Amino acid sequence: MTANDNDFLARRFETHRPHLAAVAHRMLGSAVEAEDAVQEAWFRLNRTGADDIDNLGGWLTTVVGRVCLDMLRTRTSRAEQPLEPDAPVPSRATDPEQDALLADSVGVALLVVLDTLTPAERLAFVLHDLFAVPFEEVGEILGRTPAAARQLASRARRRVQGAPAPDADETRRRQREVADAFLAATREGDFEALVSVLDPDVVARSEAGVTSGALAVAKGATSFAALARFAHPALVDGRIGIAAVVDGRVDRTLAFTFVRDRIAVIDIVTDAAHVADSTIELL
Repeated sequence: MTANDNDFLARRFETHRPHLAAVAHRMLGSAVEAEDAVQEAWFRLNRTGADDIDNLGGWLTTVVGRVCLDMLRTRTSRAEQPLEPDAPVPSRATDPEQDALLADSVGVALLVVLDTLTPAERLAFVLHDLFAVPFEEVGEILGRTPAAARQLASRARRRVQGAPAPDADETRRRQREVADAFLAATREGDFEALVSVLDPDVVARSEAGVTSGALAVAKGATSFAALARFAHPALVDGRIGIAAVVDGRVDRTLAFTFVRDRIAVIDIVTDAAHVADSTIELL
């Protein structure tokens, strides 16, 4: 394969990377392990080439599915215990931003239930119910008939549907309490109180860049103390957060993503045009 051929293949692969990462992340519940699975798919494609592949997206999804299945089976062979219904979701990753977004989009209750499924049930449910992969392809990945794959997905679906739904009002109340505590600690310059409401691997994103880690983010938040006296708890595009109002105008917003009642991601917007585009409701 020439350098040009390899570059072309890499570009084609990159167009499928977001989908592959989403599949692997929901299969594995870990951003880091998902990236490992996606990279393995690239290695296999690079060795194989795409000349004889009619549907590259389908081929890559199959490869990622098989890699994830092997990884899940490895977990099982290590005798990792399934979670109790009220146990926290385990984090095998060092990317809290992506794992927090996964918890938000899929739901913590679902993540807990997924960890109680067998690897085959998990793959069948995630691929078919979340990504609409036909049972014929799911069965091929599992080495089973389409009918058997359908049964696995059905069994997983019953367990997922039986999972207790989180109380939305209670969740929002707890998030508001954490946001209030963050704001109070910022106003008072209470560094330890700030750290206590942050996930150890919290990520803060702004136009200026990204800061990660509770100590670094708490240190940055203390510089917000003077402006914090003008700040109010708010819903920012539907997310619990904070809005600083100066002279009757929203100066900046902080929108929080929570994992296990701690702030895991802070999206900070200071650009006036971007602030104006946000939907903000003071609480």
